[in-house]
Amino acid sequence: MAAEMDGPLKRALVPLLLPEKCYDQIFVQWDLLHVPCLKILLSKGLGLGIVAGSLLVKLPQVFKILKAKSAEGLSLQSVMLELVALTGTMVYSITNDFPFSSWGEALFLMLQTVTICFLVLHYGGQTMKGITFLACYALVLLLLLSPLTPRALVTLLQASNVPAVVVGRLLQAATNYQNGHTGQLSAVTVFLLFGGSLARIFTSIQETGDPLMAGTFVVSSLCNGLIAAQLLFYWNAKAPHEKKNQ
Repeated sequence: MAAEMDGPLKRALVPLLLPEKCYDQIFVQWDLLHVPCLKILLSKGLGLGIVAGSLLVKLPQVFKILKAKSAEGLSLQSVMLELVALTGTMVYSITNDFPFSSWGEALFLMLQTVTICFLVLHYGGQTMKGITFLACYALVLLLLLSPLTPRALVTLLQASNVPAVVVGRLLQAATNYQNGHTGQLSAVTVFLLFGGSLARIFTSIQETGDPLMAGTFVVSSLCNGLIAAQLLFYWNAKAPHEKKNQ
């Protein structure tokens, strides 16, 4: 019976969550406290959980903009800089052949962030500029992923993530402070991004061993924490048009 169970369990876990040697260590030798293998299991599980969660993390923000037919309170510059950071992480990870579980959320967050950029432009009365932006971004992304782009340039793009994240989040924080409210900023999205960036510090160290990736997520966590703190501070503050409607 144990042998019958072993086949499906092994196919489910190897290599998605565990290398074969760790599977044998835990489920054949029953060494349930083997720390290196438990770290791998935790890291892979967290990574895949973050990737799965990223499919939905910014949808509350998209729906909130669509429902209000307004992107008030969102800083376009901040969203654009976040897109630069996500693009850098994705291209750098693909170029270095990092496992998908260590960076996959960047792909899905990038698609959602591009959508938010377009909506900010569209509801700001600049629909044609938004369409042009989509076309230009697609071309730039294809170029970055092509063999024509030197690896040194890709590394530089990833290194630029730290200032991009810091400046982007500070711009959003400044917008919130000047407005005295967070406008159409989605609390669900902000807190999911904060939690995800915290978890990514561990998974990036464990799965890639790349200090540039880990450092980016440390900075990202601090900056996302600032926006989350503002959301709590301005929780009961309302935008001017919402006060008029009451």
